Parts: sequence; C-alpha cells; structure tokens
Amino acid sequence: MRITYPSIDKELERVDSRYSLCVLSAKRAHELEAGEPAALDKFKCDKAVGQALEEIVAGKVTGIPAAKAKAED
Repeated sequence: MRITYPSIDKELERVDSRYSLCVLSAKRAHELEAGEPAALDKFKCDKAVGQALEEIVAGKVTGIPAAKAKAED
C-alpha cells in the first residue's frame, strides 16, 4: 500500500527533513491514540498516522527542527 495523501511535497514545506516529518507524525499519532484532542474538525484519513500528517500539512502541528533545538541548549 502506498501513501498518496497528504502529499509528501506539501508535508516537507512544513518540516525541514523526512526524518523530522517521520518523528513528528509518529509522536502526534501516539498523542491522538492516547486521547488527545484533534487539531482538525474533519479528516480524510481514518488512521492516526494519516490524521497526524493532515494536521501537519494544515499547520496545526509544528515541531522544533533538531538544529534549532541543539542551538538553544
């Protein structure tokens, strides 16, 4: 099975790397599965990972890029 929505190109506009996108979406998916409130009212995807990616594309979920986090320490 191939993930076609949301588009990886749109996701990478919000996150600095594929690795950061993977980590951020996994963390957000775990939060959603644990019962955290959703940042969007309606989702196209049924699964938590897809919903997390939709929230990232919508700009509702953001993360601190690793380079900035290290610079602040």
